[in-house]
Parts: sequence; structure tokens; C-alpha cells
Amino acid sequence: MGLSWQQGPLSAGAIGHFLTPEPLPERLLFAEPLRRRMRVKFNDTWIADSENVMLLHEPGRYPVAYFPRGDVDPQVLAAGDKVTHHKDLGETTWYAVHSGDRTTERAAWEFTSPPEHAAELQGRIAFAWRAMDAFYEEDERILGHAADPYHRIDIRNSSRPLEVRLGDTVVARSEHPVVLYESGFAPRWYVPRADIDETQLRPVEGQTFCPYKGLCDYYDIGDAHRAAWTYRNACPAVGRIGDMVSFEPDQVEIHLDGKRLELEPGQKVVPHGVDRGLDVDEVRAH
Repeated sequence: MGLSWQQGPLSAGAIGHFLTPEPLPERLLFAEPLRRRMRVKFNDTWIADSENVMLLHEPGRYPVAYFPRGDVDPQVLAAGDKVTHHKDLGETTWYAVHSGDRTTERAAWEFTSPPEHAAELQGRIAFAWRAMDAFYEEDERILGHAADPYHRIDIRNSSRPLEVRLGDTVVARSEHPVVLYESGFAPRWYVPRADIDETQLRPVEGQTFCPYKGLCDYYDIGDAHRAAWTYRNACPAVGRIGDMVSFEPDQVEIHLDGKRLELEPGQKVVPHGVDRGLDVDEVRAH
């Protein structure tokens, strides 16, 4: 997402490059003030509350929020024996998080001796996303992962003819598909239901969750597993693709303007953690 994930400019799979005379380091980290109030809830207790959060963008990871120690309840952190070494930021001390009758081991960490060029991370605590009950910006829960200020989605209507086939079977044919451009990903094409032979779509169990688009349902097409998907109740910001269907170009043939689409780098979504206790009803309510 944004800077560091998938095909972002700081990721290993970036499709662009910095125009510099000398090559950049293989790994670039970027830290910046979040400039949003963020809170952390654990065991129904607010354990961190800060307007001075530092966001760290690290290649191949979602952004991580680092809280000043002074904005973290000192009673909730218990240092353990676990110390690891971060390849860029040095010694990492891990903490158990304790509140009330609940303790979770290795639920928070701190870079205890970061290099001078990363001094802004000194004295800051990060919390493992899945170990906490919830993260909030002001009074609104942030679902899925820390909000990425560099993540953007644009949706555009198109009149380019699109056809989806599996062997000799036409699954969809449309002259008004919709294309979704998302930071770090190759374009995705969505087709209105009216332009699809829905007898070819076989719903499968299991959903995934995107913090930007919502709950995703999947379909098998013939022997092609999870060859299509839909956001039936897409988040309002991307409501234009709600209940439309998109197709995987490595599972079925997708022809746009008569040219077959290939699976591009960045087309496959790499799972990277979920919220603790996040269920379908909560996502829908959110």
C-alpha cells in the first residue's frame, strides 16, 4: 500500500525508480508524524492515547504506528526476555501487555538503540495489530491495518469492450466496464452483473476484508478456483464497484479491446494480518 507495500516507491517490487545518479540502498525506510490522534484499546481499556504518533513505512509491510512512551500507560508494559535485532533499526525489546486479568506476550516492542539517523523512533512503543482489541483515530475504529495516508483509489467508467472467457464459454461481455486504480496495484476491471452469465459463477465459502473496499466474496468458474470476486456492499468511498464482479486474468481469459490481459506484478494480494476478533457483522456495521 502507498509507499512501501506491493508496488509502492519504497517496496522491493516498485515499477518505477528514483531518478538519481547513484543507486539507492536496497531498503529505504520512511518515518513521519501521523498528525492524527490515535488510541489503542486492550481488554476494554485505553492503554495508549497520543497526538504525537510516528508512522514508519518499511518495505513489504503496512505502516506501523509508534507511540511516545509518555502517551502509553506505564502499567501495561512488562519487559520479557525476548530481544531481537532489526536489520535497519538495531536492538528490539519485546514487551508483554497486561491489563486487568489479561496478559498477551510479545504484544509490543521498542527499538532501544536506533541509529542516529533514526533517532525519532527512540523512546517509542509499537503495538502488535492482532494482539490489541482495536486501534482508533479519534472515535472511529481503524479496521484491517494502520491507515496509510498514501493509499488512494480512483474509479473510472470506460467504453472499451471487455470479454471474459473460460475455454469456449463466454462468462461476461461488456461495453461499459469500470476500472479501479489502487495504489500499489495494477488496474482491476469490474463488470456489471447485467453483462455476466451468472450461471457460470459458483459462490465459494470464505471472505476477505479490505480496509478500503470492504468484505469480498469469491466465485469459482468451472475448474478455476476463486477466479472472480465481488464487493457486494462496498465501502461508500468505492460504492461504484458495489456488487460488480472482477476476474483473475491468470484463471480465466480477459480480453480488453481485443487484447488479452496478463497477470501483472502487483495483481495478487498478499495477506498481511487481520484484526483480533473482527467479525463480519462488525465490518458491516462499520
